[in-house]
Amino acid sequence: MLSIHKPFDAKRSIEVRGQIISLEYPCVMGIVNFTPDSFYDGGRLKTDSDILALAERHLTDGATFLDIGGYSSRPDADHISEEEEQRRVGHVVATVIRQFPQAILSVDTFRASVAKAALDAGAQMLNDISGGELDAEMFSLVAERNVPYILMHMKGTPQTMRQMSDYEDVLQEVCDYFSSKLNYLRSNGVKDIIIDPGFGFAKGPSAGFELLGKMSFLEALGAPVMVGLSRKSMIYKTLEINAEEALNGTTALHMIALENGANILRVHDTKEAIEAIELYRRVYT
Repeated sequence: MLSIHKPFDAKRSIEVRGQIISLEYPCVMGIVNFTPDSFYDGGRLKTDSDILALAERHLTDGATFLDIGGYSSRPDADHISEEEEQRRVGHVVATVIRQFPQAILSVDTFRASVAKAALDAGAQMLNDISGGELDAEMFSLVAERNVPYILMHMKGTPQTMRQMSDYEDVLQEVCDYFSSKLNYLRSNGVKDIIIDPGFGFAKGPSAGFELLGKMSFLEALGAPVMVGLSRKSMIYKTLEINAEEALNGTTALHMIALENGANILRVHDTKEAIEAIELYRRVYT
């Protein structure tokens, strides 16, 4: 039986470049994947013009953050070298900053070397799908740089996680994982930590829907919650469609996530996510 209690000091803001960003009102992180093999948008960005057009669309439509990725983390994705990932990420960070110097850039990587180079190039946040499990230097880097850190739950690697999706109690396991890592990070001076339940990462649709339905329990951990549900297989496999057709299902699950305490929606489609947030606000605030 799950036994956790909601704290009185739940944190609902982060600091980026000396600016306090409130997460009391849900916001959006727009995805910018510079990869050839991501499950939905792989290979779509081929030129600097493509990169800038997508970044501008996210920002114009209301995204608070952009999340830049150079390594596909879909199940069974190709493993690429640190040098190749760093080349991809560094190019996008530099390209976006030149055109949109005020944009808040997160970098989606589990490698400390890639993260460090991206921060040096001007990124301000780190999004680690492995929660520090795949690079022992990641937590040290986060503490040293004192940047907002997105801590996701995953088991295994993108290449092995499909075989690691069995749970006796998915919510308890996720809460235990976060509790341990949050305690460690906080004890080492990391102030701004966002947790991500990791939908689709070592979780089949059944575990994903169970976790989404009980996600409000994560508020007891005292950290803002980000969800990445956008066009994922738990939507399109359940509805027997494909990722291209999964926007309506994404919006439906976004509303459930908001009702269960999500502070950030990480999305491919910012306009529709912002609309969901606005309608949620009209009902619940």
